[in-house]
Amino acid sequence: MFVQRNEFEVESFRNANILVTGGAGFVGSNLVRRLVELGANVTVLDNFFTGFKENLTQLPVQIIDGDVEDGELVKRLVQTSEYVFHLAVRNIIVSTKEPMKDFLTNVGGTLNVLQACLAEKEHIKRLVYTSSVSIYGNAKYLPINEDDPKTILNPYAASKLSAENYCMAYFETYEVPVSIVRYSNVYGPNQRPENPYCGVISKFIASAFSNSPLTVYGDGEQTRDFTFVDDAVDATVRAAIVSPGLVFNVGSGVETSINSLASTVISIIGSKSSVQYVDKRDIDDVRRRVLNIDLARRVLRWSPSTSLIPGLKKTIEWFESKKDEQQ
Repeated sequence: MFVQRNEFEVESFRNANILVTGGAGFVGSNLVRRLVELGANVTVLDNFFTGFKENLTQLPVQIIDGDVEDGELVKRLVQTSEYVFHLAVRNIIVSTKEPMKDFLTNVGGTLNVLQACLAEKEHIKRLVYTSSVSIYGNAKYLPINEDDPKTILNPYAASKLSAENYCMAYFETYEVPVSIVRYSNVYGPNQRPENPYCGVISKFIASAFSNSPLTVYGDGEQTRDFTFVDDAVDATVRAAIVSPGLVFNVGSGVETSINSLASTVISIIGSKSSVQYVDKRDIDDVRRRVLNIDLARRVLRWSPSTSLIPGLKKTIEWFESKKDEQQ
């Protein structure tokens, strides 16, 4: 399932105590599964706002129902951890509706994690913060480099960039060993369509299975860089075992239009769905997005192994397996 595993990677996490915030969510649960496969002892902190306990079924992990806004709880959990993967976040839709809550979780929660790691710096081997390509907004240059200008279009992007800046400040000022990965439109198994905040691919697949129209905002010619979740997890794990203080784009390096995505999903499923065009979105009005992932290739010795069509087929197979379980 996962690629490019090497002995150094395996030995780094075998019997290690690892805390994953947001570990019951879509990407978080896939990361937890990977860490368990590598022999780690994993603790998951999640408030289950968008996460699902079912995502962790049959995994030998400790699950803590709590919030990163609880500084004392975070401190206690970090005390027994060697690695921390910080994925807990308010997503872009909730952030836009509740910007204060967005700040308290995305920025305040990250500060709680940083403070806890600072207090336990002697035994914390790495903190990996998962950020978002939303911070680039409508990029001036393509493909997008890590040091390109940032254009903040919504509160979510503002909080993610702010949290990134705090991470780098704690690295530079206090030598907290932090790495940052910026995800681009991750999709795959465990991205549940019943979650109202799931991504476009999950929504398209659910609509196609029911032969309902696929809703496309604007003219559908806007592009995104879609990343299969196994590839995102692989990059995230690798970011914990290279030198700290670096920021990595994590994407496919391939630009795909929403129109092309919709037609591909319909074709793979053999659906009778059509495409329904509606007014463009106000909260994520990005015209084009594709990442330069050369830094991750060089430093992490990582490259995406699952292109869009095989990734969509794997995701569709997961959807079908869930439908079978419900019957």
